[in-house]
Amino acid sequence: MPTPRMLMILSENWTLTDGRNLNDLVTWARIAEDTGFDSVMISEHVVLGPDASDKGVMGNPRDYAMPGNQDPLMPWPNSLMLFSAIASVTERIRLVGAAVLAPLRHPLMLARELGTLDLISEGRLVVQPSVSWSKDEYDAMGVPFRERGRILSEQLEVMKLVFEQSPATHHGHYFDFEDIYLEPKTFRPDGLRMWFGGQKPNGPVLERLVKYGHGFHPLGRPTAGELQTVRDALTAAGRDIADLEMVGGVRYSFPDDHSPADLAASMDSIPEQLEQGFTTMCIKPSMYINDKSEMEAFCKDVMKRAEAMS
Repeated sequence: MPTPRMLMILSENWTLTDGRNLNDLVTWARIAEDTGFDSVMISEHVVLGPDASDKGVMGNPRDYAMPGNQDPLMPWPNSLMLFSAIASVTERIRLVGAAVLAPLRHPLMLARELGTLDLISEGRLVVQPSVSWSKDEYDAMGVPFRERGRILSEQLEVMKLVFEQSPATHHGHYFDFEDIYLEPKTFRPDGLRMWFGGQKPNGPVLERLVKYGHGFHPLGRPTAGELQTVRDALTAAGRDIADLEMVGGVRYSFPDDHSPADLAASMDSIPEQLEQGFTTMCIKPSMYINDKSEMEAFCKDVMKRAEAMS
């Protein structure tokens, strides 16, 4: 059985540090690299509105932020700017921008930002473009919420185009330009590494995964039937699921609303996922430790347990 690649989730760790102490996240990324983690992940929102908590705020503040379960005061710093800081003090670890809310940006500006970050990090950037869920956020940004999926699909076409060609011309429904030059381009000549995921691997999500994806990062645990759907769609497009990075995560359970989860029990869920073909496992430190001074010991413990699985 292969050793799982461990991914540290840096966002949402606000029981360990204040949302204004962003240098803590940069420090943790260095610790993650030094202890053998493969990657770090940051998600994002631009703003939150009342619909952020329309399903009730999470019971345990260590839990994952999900659609409608978070206080609108939840900190969400700019992920790409944070990655720029992290890239400058690390050499190996990958930078995973999960839930990059593409429809809230113009695709040429987004391509410029992502391409620059990819060059700074020498190809360590991984992007998971997402449409997200908050109508309040879209309303505040003046972007039509119901059209976000169609906007994203066109944005992906635009970014592929400008990363591969100069000059580039595009006449679409949402974006229109002719003979533009976006330079410099990404670290690799074929563009960015991209992951796609969601609650269900079907429809537009599956189409984007097949057309642009280098990794599959589902929300929750997909069924055997859903994995077969992904496999069949890739095969029909002349691709092999073995070439797709499969991203899972540890399964956790809090004993109550005040206590952390048990690390050993959580990591016991990894071997089954490895057998299903998943190779990269997400873990969030604040679910398991109560003080940031424990971060290095936590990371060493995680990697020791992961290496023992091989």
